Amino acid sequence: MAKRSRPQDPGPKKVDNPNVMGLRAQVLEQPITQTLEVNYMPYAMSVIVSRAIPEIDGFKPSHRKLLYTMYQMHLLGGSRTKSANVVGATMKLNPHGDAAIYDTLVRLSRGYGALLHPLVDSKGNFGKVYSRDMAWAASRYTEVRLDPICQELFRDIDQDAVDFVPNYDGKLQEPTLLPTTFPNVLVAANQGIAVGMASNLCGFNLAEVCQAAIARMRDPETDLIAILKAPDFSTGGQLLYDGAALAEIYRTGRGSVKLRAKWRYVQQEHLIEVYEIPYSTTVEAILDKVAELVKSGKVREISDMRDETGLDGLKLTIDLKRGADPDKLMARLFQLTPLQDTFSCNFNILIAGMPRVMGVGEILDEWIAWRMDGVRRRTYHVCKKKEEKLHLLKGLKRILLDIDKAIRIIRETEEETEVVPNLIIGFGIDQIQAEYVADIRLRNLNKEHILKRIQEVGTLEEEIADLKDLIQSPQRIQGVMAGELEQVEKKFALPRRTEIVYDYQLPQDVPEAAQQAPEYPVHVFLSRDGYFKKITPQSLRMSGEQKYKEGDGPFLQWEGNNRDELLVFTDRQQCYKTRLADFEDSKASVLGDYLPTKLGMDPEERFVWACDPGDYRAHLLLFYANGKAARVELSAYQTQTRRRKLTGALSDKAPLASAMVLREDMEVAVCSTQGRCVVFHTASLTPKTTRSTQGVNVITLKPGHQLAWAKPLAETQIVHAARYRARSLPIAGALLQEEDRGESQLSLL
Repeated sequence: MAKRSRPQDPGPKKVDNPNVMGLRAQVLEQPITQTLEVNYMPYAMSVIVSRAIPEIDGFKPSHRKLLYTMYQMHLLGGSRTKSANVVGATMKLNPHGDAAIYDTLVRLSRGYGALLHPLVDSKGNFGKVYSRDMAWAASRYTEVRLDPICQELFRDIDQDAVDFVPNYDGKLQEPTLLPTTFPNVLVAANQGIAVGMASNLCGFNLAEVCQAAIARMRDPETDLIAILKAPDFSTGGQLLYDGAALAEIYRTGRGSVKLRAKWRYVQQEHLIEVYEIPYSTTVEAILDKVAELVKSGKVREISDMRDETGLDGLKLTIDLKRGADPDKLMARLFQLTPLQDTFSCNFNILIAGMPRVMGVGEILDEWIAWRMDGVRRRTYHVCKKKEEKLHLLKGLKRILLDIDKAIRIIRETEEETEVVPNLIIGFGIDQIQAEYVADIRLRNLNKEHILKRIQEVGTLEEEIADLKDLIQSPQRIQGVMAGELEQVEKKFALPRRTEIVYDYQLPQDVPEAAQQAPEYPVHVFLSRDGYFKKITPQSLRMSGEQKYKEGDGPFLQWEGNNRDELLVFTDRQQCYKTRLADFEDSKASVLGDYLPTKLGMDPEERFVWACDPGDYRAHLLLFYANGKAARVELSAYQTQTRRRKLTGALSDKAPLASAMVLREDMEVAVCSTQGRCVVFHTASLTPKTTRSTQGVNVITLKPGHQLAWAKPLAETQIVHAARYRARSLPIAGALLQEEDRGESQLSLL
């Protein structure tokens, strides 16, 4: 059967359009693929590369053009000028309109307060980053100049450290990047939305960033979290420390951190003052949400809330009703309002014109490589200048041998154009040296002046040799960079503004749904396959016989309360957090809820164990099939967010064989598939805070065998406990005697 050839794209097609205002128009039909390629893609790439995504120096093109214009206007160290002057001058480099340029200027200003280290020293009303409705004054009323820290942005700008390109009309030159002497990309918060991608960079403390960069140069494997503790935000507040989440951000460049407002209770007036709020929200958003909660009746402890922000800074005042508990109220407001908010990180940066999402370590590596190239270029530029000077001085040294001859050559030369060629012939120097000699003033043609100049030759030769060695030595270049970073830290570092809160466990800090859930006693039943049933005592009295699927059977059961939490562990080392209130009351005669489906587990993920964490003050005893046991603090599984899934909840080195909640130390019996048993006291296990700890060996296993079960000694049939009691761990244990087995062991051996 012959194959039919695919018709080729005929390209744009002309179609007559009906008369439009008496004229007959033609419309070109164009395939959508061609429209995307020809019209859409250039626009998308322009937005990504030339507008929305910052580069390794920490700036978008609009920031860079504005700052360079101010530098050219001599506003670094000079007096302030009207913002309108800066906006107008910047339009020579940035043709996007005065409104967009002024918006950029405002964001960089000290008055607006968006940056930890503002780059523009401002005077006048520039609004506030924490206010949605506070408008800044027009550019004709405000005044600006560059902040002193900008000297670290422009220190090498005239020494060929970065490339320059023509501006949009080709009449001026502008830098492609600013040669920052510190990793400004990690210090200055930056946000941008491009086409199909976005960037959201949080700020870090300048001192910590400089120290981290130095440590990274010395040891690429250094632990950055130990130095760069957490992000820092210009609005202050508190950062709720989550080591796992921060490690993920530092590794991948994506993730989120929890921010919380700072507040104080004024007992005399029975009110709360909020004086620092999360960077990601505004005063108006908080006021609107609190007003909504009060109006709906969800919060009843507040009589009034107002904005008292003034010259002393931000202040939101909450008047409390009589008898209101400020701690409980704030815990509730943290959950229901932006007083506690999330900052999402997306470290997307342009590297050599290509957008890349990078972790903190990778960003530092890229900045170090880029800055090393800048220092090398700067050093080469200085070296070339010194070589040129040395070359001139060597020519001057040649005429020192016979100054009279040089004067005679010049005097006896009839034409001016022949002076330089005659000097070249007379002294054996090149044209550049001859030009320099010919231009020496008559008063300087004395031995004293020439000798003084020639004395520099030796010094210049040493300096040039040193500079060439520096160019060839990456270690020395990094040493120069480290010295510059130390100077920046010494001159401009400020104390951390955002407080890191490591211990932020609040018993009242529970989801609204749990607070509103009815409180009543329940019995919990879990089968081996993961079927869950929550049964009230009344229903259980009517029918106590539990129904299971064929091949399934009872596994766990306990008495609890409808408001209790439930931790569910799986074979993928994940822990799902839920509440008993999320499950409907069931009956003994039904199968119950299948946990993998109910909790939205991953495909092929299986349930292995569950427990009620209570107040999270107990410990978990985890026994693995390889004979190891781990004692983990339950608080390691507690979160202040509404996260429903925790990764790395168990060790992935061996399957979980048994587990139990340990509220007080006791004796535990462990048995292997070989029938050997060990009894030991839990006090011999050291509590760990790391969820995925591998634990320690408690029983020595022979090849082909594994740990079968572990139970509190009081719940076993063991009569002769002394036979199995261990003096030290691990041991192989003793074979279970017949009278110690009990009926419950028959199915396991």
